[in-house]
Amino acid sequence: MGARSARIERKTLETQISVSLDIDGQGNARLQTGVPFLEHMLEQVARHGMLDLQVQAAGDLHIDAHHTVEDIGIVFGQALLKTLGDKQGISRYGHAYVPLDEALTRVVIDFSGRPGLEYNVTLSRPRVGDFDVDLVREFFQGFVNHALVTVHIDVIRGRNAHHIIETVFKAFGRALRMALSIDPRGTGATPSTKGVL
Repeated sequence: MGARSARIERKTLETQISVSLDIDGQGNARLQTGVPFLEHMLEQVARHGMLDLQVQAAGDLHIDAHHTVEDIGIVFGQALLKTLGDKQGISRYGHAYVPLDEALTRVVIDFSGRPGLEYNVTLSRPRVGDFDVDLVREFFQGFVNHALVTVHIDVIRGRNAHHIIETVFKAFGRALRMALSIDPRGTGATPSTKGVL
C-alpha cells in the first residue's frame, strides 16, 4: 500500500487554509490558525488518531472565527478524502467512547461516501475562553460534507463545556483511527456490498 497522505489548499475572500495530512503518522501536529482553542482540539485529533497533521490558516478573525473554523473543517475533510483513494482495505467503521472527568462522549464514523452529521451536544455556556462553542458544530459539518462520511456525536453526560468539547475531539480522533485502519483479515476489497464507497 502506498503512502496515505495529502496536501490541500483552499483560498477564498475570507480565508486561506493549507492542510497536510498523513493518516499513518505518529500523532504529530503543527498548527497555526489564530484560534488557540481549536488548535488544542486538533492536537487531540492528531494524537489520539495517530495522524500527522499540519494546518496553516489565515482568516478574517477581525470579524470572528466562524469562517476560519468552518474552512479548516472543510479542508481537513478534503485532505482526508484524498488520502483514501478508493478506500480499499479500510475498516470503514470506527467508534470510540472517551471520558474526561465528569464528561463522556461517543463518536461513531462511517466512511460511507455519504455526508451526514448527527450532533447531539449540549453545552452549559456560549464560550470557552474566547472560543464560540457553536463553531464546534460548524467544524464537523464542514468536515463531513467534504470527507463524505457519516458522523454521530453523542455527549452522554458532562457539565464543564471545555471537558465536553475535549471528549468530542478525542473520541473523534480515536474513531478515525479505527475506521481508517487496514483490516488485517480483509482481502483489500472495498468494504461495501456495492463495491464502491
